[in-house]
Amino acid sequence: MPAGPPRYARDIPAPTPRLAWTRTDTIITVLITLAGIISRFTALGRATGSGTPVFDEKHYVPQAFDMVQSTSNPLIGGIESNPGYGLVVHPPLAKQLIALGEYIFGYTPWGWRLMTAIFGVLVLVMIYLLGREISRSRWVGGIAALLATIDGVLVVASRFGMLDIFLTLFVLTATYALARDHEDTLSRFHAAYTHNLLHHTDLGPYMGFRWWRFAAGVSCGLALSVKWSGLYYMAFFGLYLVAHDYWLRRRYTITKPLIGAITRDGFASFFAIVIVPIIIYALSWRAWFASETSVYRHARAQGLYDDDSYLSLLPDALGSWIYYHRSVLSFHASLTTSNGHHHPWESKPFTWLVSGRPILYLSDRDITCFGGQTCDRLIYMFGVPTVWWLTIPVLLWALWMTLKKHTWATTLPLYAFAAGFIPWVIGYDRQMYFFYATGLVPFTLILLAQALDRIRTHGIKGNTLAGERLVQVYLALCVASFFFWLPIIYGIALPKPIFDSLLWMPSWK
Repeated sequence: MPAGPPRYARDIPAPTPRLAWTRTDTIITVLITLAGIISRFTALGRATGSGTPVFDEKHYVPQAFDMVQSTSNPLIGGIESNPGYGLVVHPPLAKQLIALGEYIFGYTPWGWRLMTAIFGVLVLVMIYLLGREISRSRWVGGIAALLATIDGVLVVASRFGMLDIFLTLFVLTATYALARDHEDTLSRFHAAYTHNLLHHTDLGPYMGFRWWRFAAGVSCGLALSVKWSGLYYMAFFGLYLVAHDYWLRRRYTITKPLIGAITRDGFASFFAIVIVPIIIYALSWRAWFASETSVYRHARAQGLYDDDSYLSLLPDALGSWIYYHRSVLSFHASLTTSNGHHHPWESKPFTWLVSGRPILYLSDRDITCFGGQTCDRLIYMFGVPTVWWLTIPVLLWALWMTLKKHTWATTLPLYAFAAGFIPWVIGYDRQMYFFYATGLVPFTLILLAQALDRIRTHGIKGNTLAGERLVQVYLALCVASFFFWLPIIYGIALPKPIFDSLLWMPSWK
């Protein structure tokens, strides 16, 4: 007769089952997608500078069109000749994606914004999936997606030909994959534990190939191929995997959990979260390697480094590629406040937490509208205050839930937020802008949705009806606030006195 579960198995509760996908989920996803299409695609090509790109679109949109014009093999793609600037300072993937829209619509606003709008819609869907997954609640996922739909930062990031919405989706996808990896390994460990199969060695079992962990590595590689800030997530998620594997083995009473985590899972984790992203990153440069006219493609022949350099020991293409990266690193390292670099719309990380310094994307002042009145038309990347002014309380609540209550649903989004925030705090001297905070938004909204769900279900002093009413009033206020500030998010011309009444804070002007 086979042995039954050991007596101590009763001491560790079984993992909460995943929510089964139902027709309700499909309906919610369709509604989120439709709301995203309306909010991201409406008048998508309207905000231009006399038909030309605005703000930092002026960098990335021409670079993407360079790729369109120089492509001879669609599997390889084109290169960024970038004659106006001399150095392309971000990896190529996001511009390769922007170029897809320009292949279809040409060098037009719809061409250079098509893919950012599509990715903006996908971000909403992924927020729903991640919120639903970690909280086991469709309500949490749906509310997080609703708040994301009406968040001015995500709206604006989705409607201009820039890079941050691509980075945001890939980071979200990586986080979702880590959530699925957690659930998968936890359920496998518990099944083995209940059948007394875990304690044959002091180190615990090998977990084999973990597809969700591999998927997280692929997503990190795509994020890195958009911006080097993807490195922050690779580093944080790598540490997370070690801590997760240690926690899992310790939870199930493995005698040597840390050594087991390192020796049993360490190589596979390193391969997934370091080697795989590096491979994907290198593949994103395939057009650079394939072209003879790429920026710095023949740096040694140009005399940019000599025979005494260690780069001369490498093949010419590899040495030139590394030289290129050193040049980009030098460029970014020089953009510091202490070096005298200032911009009228720069901001520092702590101001991001309250949307203290929105960033101006488009400015048409003293134009005529409404029968001859003097009007302004401005577009800000602007966080709606009813949402953003709760960011700090929500983060503190999530930290308390994580440290005191050991709540998994708050732990992962809080950690992902930290991965995108702490490195900028450490590099405080660096010139920064509010659009760097785009990748933080999904995680704060998921945490906010969980806090609202707790109020809704636990009530106020035990009064669940009061809790439900409070949440309903708050969500209605958020929607109303979005429409109140709609003119500065979408660029609707208004008479000057009315427009000025929207800019409450001196730092918003």
